[in-house]
Amino acid sequence: MTISRHRAASRPRRIAVLSVHTSPLEQPGTKDAGGMNVYISQTAVEMARRGTSVEVFTRATSSDQPPVVELAPGVLVRHVPAGPFEPLTRGELPSQLCAFTSGVLRTEAFQEPGYYDLIHSHYWLSGQVGWLARERWGVPLVHTAHTLAKVKNAALAHGDTPEPRTRVIGEEQVVAEADRLVVNTEVEAEQLVRLYGADPDAVRTVSPGVDLDRFRPGGVEGARAALGLSPEAVVLAFAGRIQPLKAPDVLLKAAATLVRRDPELRRRLVVLVAGGASGTGLDQPASLRRLAGELGIADLVRFLPPQGGQDLVNVYRAADVVAVPSHNESFGLVALEAQACGTPVVAARVGGLPVAVADGESGVLVPSHAPDDWADALARVALRPAVRAALARGASRHAARFSWQRTTEALLDTYAEATRAFHGTALEVAV
Repeated sequence: MTISRHRAASRPRRIAVLSVHTSPLEQPGTKDAGGMNVYISQTAVEMARRGTSVEVFTRATSSDQPPVVELAPGVLVRHVPAGPFEPLTRGELPSQLCAFTSGVLRTEAFQEPGYYDLIHSHYWLSGQVGWLARERWGVPLVHTAHTLAKVKNAALAHGDTPEPRTRVIGEEQVVAEADRLVVNTEVEAEQLVRLYGADPDAVRTVSPGVDLDRFRPGGVEGARAALGLSPEAVVLAFAGRIQPLKAPDVLLKAAATLVRRDPELRRRLVVLVAGGASGTGLDQPASLRRLAGELGIADLVRFLPPQGGQDLVNVYRAADVVAVPSHNESFGLVALEAQACGTPVVAARVGGLPVAVADGESGVLVPSHAPDDWADALARVALRPAVRAALARGASRHAARFSWQRTTEALLDTYAEATRAFHGTALEVAV
């Protein structure tokens, strides 16, 4: 048997994907929906195209939700009743894990033995469920953390709430029990080993992708017209969940610094903030508006609801620069999407952003969150047409190195490897 035939044979027929706290059906940029939702939906669709069926288990948040929804051919989303039919905070969700686990196990119990070949859990809450399902079903568990409590707490935004000890312990348990741990970057792999004692042999680095058919360079004037923006405007944009972790306040303070340095810029500057409240940032939209007023730039800031489809593409294309000032990012899909649209990114030098953004080639990385440093970086790109044009070309080239097809192939290879190791089979290669 050749390596490729053995690889195909050991890939799972059907996997159970666990996403307790957020559904791939939700709009990214609001509540707890973000890059993880995109990751799950995109890879699930790609897996189904390659012959692996995917069933995503997520908590039901409304009695109106059907028990099962087809996301795409070969991809089902199962809404599991667990607690009240309403959104719950991540702090409230641990109390519903028993009910959620029961629902997942009950679903499998109605199928033929061996119905699921593998479990892939996303975020630590799902990992707790996956750990138990792994023992019951006798199949391997692959886990992706997406964010880590110890890392977040070490880079906490001013005034933000630390992640609780409960989560830290829960993450440690999942790291110890999972057969494979999938991370976005080598930096995250090192953090898992150093901070959580992960077995280096169990960690696999798989970079997320970007939908290169949807996010691609296009007409700037058309995008600006759709948003009611002048062709002559200097447009700075932020897209994502509005919470302290994502630090949209850094962009506002930097914009105010730019205007203070050059009062004439006020006539042309526009700051777009697209997203909804999330997590510990439930009061953020109101506080950001107050901050804009206090900084004297309320007339320059436009707040948009979470954008999807062509509307999000228009935001990226309309911007001279997309800012990603997060205090921590395991990767930064917004940065990749913006670059795929040919827009340079100015991002914080944290987490996985140095992988998502090629410093000096597709954007600029800022080593601090100081307004002056951010104003310098934004001005270097937005106010210098030649620099911006060079970075725009580099942005689309850099983003083209990433795709969901490549991500999915790497995940399926990881699943096959985990399955062979779990069942104790050896790789056979014909000579």
